[in-house]
Amino acid sequence: QVQLVESGGGSVQTGGSLRLSCLASGESTSNMYCMAWFRQDPGKERERVASLYRDGSTGYGESEKGRFTISKDNAKNTLYLQMNSLTPEDTAMYYCAAKRGALREECIATVIFPIDADALDAWGQGTLVTVSS
Repeated sequence: QVQLVESGGGSVQTGGSLRLSCLASGESTSNMYCMAWFRQDPGKERERVASLYRDGSTGYGESEKGRFTISKDNAKNTLYLQMNSLTPEDTAMYYCAAKRGALREECIATVIFPIDADALDAWGQGTLVTVSS
């Protein structure tokens, strides 16, 4: 059974950068055709931040475009999220998740609001990002 563990969160000032990592165990990320980063603030809905599809294409939320980059290194079994130009609005708990074998359209339908959380095969425990002004 695949397990995901996030790391790389922390506290930064506005304009700073962080790189989040999501290490997978129990299965190769090369089999995880649909991988995504989500975030959630207390009292708010969980939202998709970035997603990576089987064909190598990516998707981002409107506020993340141009600032965040999702990537995957199958040799290291790790998904990444490079976050630049951070603002206090990016403060949240960040989670990675994965689904095996999903084509791009199925992945999009799963990770974009409303998120079909049960359709994802694995979730990490989260890593906290705090951006101060």
